[in-house]
Amino acid sequence: MTQQKEHAVEHVKLNQYFATAICGNDILSSVLYVSGIVIPIAGVYSPIILFVVGLILLLYKSVYREVVEAMPINGGCYNALLNGTSKSVAATAGVLTILSYIATAVISSKAGVDYLSTIIPTEIVSSTLRSPAIIIATIAVLGAFALLVISGVKDSAKVALGIFGFHIVTLASFVILGFIHIMRYGSVFSENLNETSHHLVEKMQMATNFNSLQSLGMILLLGFSASLLGVSGFESSANFVEEQNKGVFKKTLRNMLLGVIIFNPLIAFVALSLNSIETIELNKNFLLSFQADIIGGSFFKYMVVIDAFLVLCGAVLTAFVGVSGLINRMSLDECIPIILTKKNKQGSYPIIVATFFAFCVSILLITQGNTSLLGGVYAISFLAVMSMFALANLTLKTTRPDLKRTFRASPITVIVAGVSTLIGLIGNVISVDGQLGNFSNIFYFLLYFVPLFVFVMMFVYRDMITRLLLRASKNITPVYAVIHRYFKQVTAGQYLVFIHTPERLFKILTYINNNEAGRNVLIVHCNDTTDPDDNKHSEDIKAFIPLLQKSGVYPHLNIDYIEKEGEFNPEMVHAVSESHNISKNRIFVGSLHDYFTYEYKDLGGVRIIV
Repeated sequence: MTQQKEHAVEHVKLNQYFATAICGNDILSSVLYVSGIVIPIAGVYSPIILFVVGLILLLYKSVYREVVEAMPINGGCYNALLNGTSKSVAATAGVLTILSYIATAVISSKAGVDYLSTIIPTEIVSSTLRSPAIIIATIAVLGAFALLVISGVKDSAKVALGIFGFHIVTLASFVILGFIHIMRYGSVFSENLNETSHHLVEKMQMATNFNSLQSLGMILLLGFSASLLGVSGFESSANFVEEQNKGVFKKTLRNMLLGVIIFNPLIAFVALSLNSIETIELNKNFLLSFQADIIGGSFFKYMVVIDAFLVLCGAVLTAFVGVSGLINRMSLDECIPIILTKKNKQGSYPIIVATFFAFCVSILLITQGNTSLLGGVYAISFLAVMSMFALANLTLKTTRPDLKRTFRASPITVIVAGVSTLIGLIGNVISVDGQLGNFSNIFYFLLYFVPLFVFVMMFVYRDMITRLLLRASKNITPVYAVIHRYFKQVTAGQYLVFIHTPERLFKILTYINNNEAGRNVLIVHCNDTTDPDDNKHSEDIKAFIPLLQKSGVYPHLNIDYIEKEGEFNPEMVHAVSESHNISKNRIFVGSLHDYFTYEYKDLGGVRIIV
């Protein structure tokens, strides 16, 4: 099997402003549609709920910081689980992240077109043709960005910073002008409070037969679940951490947190002070531009529309670029066929981009661009990813306790964060638009998750599947011959393991047997002359390997052993990788202790397995 080698390329790292702009455009683009989704469900409680969601994000700031600063490698949740659990669990997180990217691209492009449509007169596009025209325009936006990415155009940090700056100014202006309008002309917040206390509660009582208090609790739960859409994109910084300067990642988390906890509650409050809940629900797809016309006139409305289209298109571009990088990483780890990651001359991945575009168009057409359904699929995907990240944090605390860390989140913080997003996940599964018993969200989610999951798992376990096919076809010679040739290709992969003492050798072989299709394992021991025990460790390992083979432990594995003079360090890893033509994602090591002078990222993306 052909193995890809990485070539180190020096490039300028991003400072906190550029890095914040890239991930900030993603997370703060949700400000443009989250109030329109939450307010019809939770009414005047929406600002409070959105503030509480910001506090949950504060917990996740610690969760992400511990894991990503310990292993600052692109890949986010997938990479964290790959180094802390099994490949199948990590691949599941990868599938969920891919779905999250699909939903990001579709809902962002659709929301951007919705906003743009508010400044197009009915003389140009009639009201009857407006809905199909929006679908067609959304497909055109997705197609345009697909072609841009295939052509090699990626998100520029400078352009992202410009868009982000304009977005912050627009959001701040919306809040300021909103409060000025409220002080001049009064507020309808009290009327909305009365409607929330009566109409929404009565509606919930009729649907559930709950009493008033139970109905209010259910409204708060469903509103909380829907409002978590407002923090989607918080994981984006972890997906390009390698491009950030040291110490920038924690600042991007802080900056995203501040943006969410300030703007989401304030914009919801302004919206509830300007219009009735019924009016907000009628204009939920373009709520900010609708209200911008009220508080700032046509000029400010145009400003909001342009800002919305730009920042939402920025989120679409992030999705295309992000999914390309994720699938490429998963293919190098043998979770996805390598043919999907074939590059063109511009260095992009046309097969990935074209397939991703097809998935986006299909879910857009199936849901008919329904913002609530798209938001539900998005919420389920990214909430599952965030919950799995909390799981990854707890797993690393247990299975990799010696891993060198710069920060530690308390287990209680991680558990509360994980439980919170799980509650939100359940809420999005059991309801749509606040309607209990409507399982459309989970239906559309499973419609895409199941095929992708089965496809990835079939590839992860292709060696086991091929062995079963060999047994089934042993009496059909032509078929058996074809399958046998493929089986030899599948099992030809080689892995390299750095080991210090023999105690962990059995665990290492067990991990490779359970997670990898390749059968060739090269054990490397670094014989440090400054350590008097290293010679003994080397002799023990050399003696232990034949005993394992004679005892029949994993007889299908071809185990070789080499000894290298010198200390285990990043230079040694790079030298062995080059000399044996093995990419670093196929090199396995144990945890890095606090007394090491180097960090995990200095090893170039090796996998921690014991």
